[in-house]
Amino acid sequence: MDTMARMQAFIAVVDAGGFSAAARDTGRSKALMSKYVAELEEELGARLLNRTTRQTSLTEAGEAAYEEAQELLRRVGRLRETIEAANTAPRGRLKVSAPRAEGDGDLGRAIMEFLAAYPDIRMDLRLEERFVDLVEEGYDVAIRIAALADSSMIARKLSGFRIVTYCAPQIIAVHGRPEHPSELAGLPCIVDTNLRTPLNWRYQHDGDRLSVSVKGRIEVNSPTAAVSAALAGLGFGRGPWPLVRDHVKAGTLATALDTYELDDLGIYAVYPHRERMPAKLRAFIDHLVAWYGDNRKAGKGLFR
Repeated sequence: MDTMARMQAFIAVVDAGGFSAAARDTGRSKALMSKYVAELEEELGARLLNRTTRQTSLTEAGEAAYEEAQELLRRVGRLRETIEAANTAPRGRLKVSAPRAEGDGDLGRAIMEFLAAYPDIRMDLRLEERFVDLVEEGYDVAIRIAALADSSMIARKLSGFRIVTYCAPQIIAVHGRPEHPSELAGLPCIVDTNLRTPLNWRYQHDGDRLSVSVKGRIEVNSPTAAVSAALAGLGFGRGPWPLVRDHVKAGTLATALDTYELDDLGIYAVYPHRERMPAKLRAFIDHLVAWYGDNRKAGKGLFR
């Protein structure tokens, strides 16, 4: 019997509190469990357990061996899972959370191309602005637009992201183009309540953060509706560049305060810490990384 099996038996005895309980837990005989532990002690050249008729306890050498054996078995398990995942075709159900503005645009296109390429994957895509609890709500991955702070999650950056200030040309004709964010305090603005701070728009200049309080005639809870309001000439809006880029190219919207834009925002795929990433999730994230990278290299104006 190999060393791995002996270590497994030793750990089972320690965890169960004795040979009889370990035998019941593992479905093996008490004599076999005793044999494995004795062989491990002989192999290591040290007594690992103090045995009496009523109980067992770890020796000093046994305490060290218990911790090391657990870690070694965890490593072997991770290695086995990694190999299995690499050799398993992506399939199954993915539950994905994403912001609506991106899900209705670039991300949505990337996802549909992914599903076309992987017919054995089913997807539950939830477009919502809130930050979901991945573990509690059973999500495999969340796509987030943020300056990502430290968290207990794993995050992979897909791309940079641009938030712009925009308006219709007639607004500039009436009010002029603001040269500093502070000027927005006296101008009509479109408030999108999906922004993290909807009434305080954030900017930066020379590394310093700026915040300006805004107000206007209309509040919306959709970045797409905010663009519609701007197209109607209701004021200055603030939102994702992908939603306004075609309007800017067509001349129906213009950007302002470009030199004050935040430069630390990104699009991230966020997923829980796991011993193993399923093949379906790995394929999905790799696809998004490649999709955003290819479109950026192609100069399609997704982010700038």
